[in-house]
Amino acid sequence: MALKNIFEQPFALLEEAGAPGVAVGLGALLLAPVVIPVAAGIGKPLFKGIVKSGILLYEKTKGALAEVGESLEDLVAEARAELAEQQQQALAKAGDSSQPTPIAEK
Repeated sequence: MALKNIFEQPFALLEEAGAPGVAVGLGALLLAPVVIPVAAGIGKPLFKGIVKSGILLYEKTKGALAEVGESLEDLVAEARAELAEQQQQALAKAGDSSQPTPIAEK
């Protein structure tokens, strides 16, 4: 049954569900005041435990990511230092050659 039909004919659902559907609905309505507090009593500690676990996981992940970030920064600094050293060596080699290079004639 489409949702549109329920709004157009609200009692059509009761006709389709029949007596068993009505009995289940009334049973749920009568048991709801008992079942909801029990479920809330069980669900609240369970949910609180899930939240605590999430917070601990966040803190551990945060610390691990900070360590990874520091390691990455160290690697970048080392790579830059090596590149600077290579450039200085190349400049030193270029400055050491005191003899001018011959120019090829055409």
